[in-house]
Amino acid sequence: MAPESEETGTAGSGVPETPATAALAASGLRYTVTAHGLVRSLDEAAAARGVDPSAIIKTLVVRRGEDDYLFVLVPGDRSISWPKLRALLGVNRLSMPDAATARDVTGYERGTITPFGATRAWPVIADERVRGAVSIGAGAFGVAATVDGDALVAALGARRADVTDPL
Repeated sequence: MAPESEETGTAGSGVPETPATAALAASGLRYTVTAHGLVRSLDEAAAARGVDPSAIIKTLVVRRGEDDYLFVLVPGDRSISWPKLRALLGVNRLSMPDAATARDVTGYERGTITPFGATRAWPVIADERVRGAVSIGAGAFGVAATVDGDALVAALGARRADVTDPL
């Protein structure tokens, strides 16, 4: 499946303007924005974006406490390891907010969540495997930014750690 639009460094024609694409443009990162149609699986998303499934980065919102959230960047072929994440953060309890709460605390619908342009700059934890060319959501369904994983982690001020397990 070929992308509908691909631009380097900006969200060009055919790419919806979102708070995420505006934040990416202001970030100084080198990136390519790709807009594609509906995908139904990790493999379809990877093919549409021209990356390996492990390079698709899921942004998950995790609740630590009352009005205390963080973003966790998880490679597509992995899932959060709750014991590893709790140990890293030194907490006994973490949870995933429901879809409405996630939208309220990030400004994005589930499936479009990204740290870029979120309504609050929550802390970011990036799994240690977020390296090389990776593709992260850009704030709308079917829109993603491909960036260097090390540059992404640096731009977000993310803490890198082993916080995932294989699917």
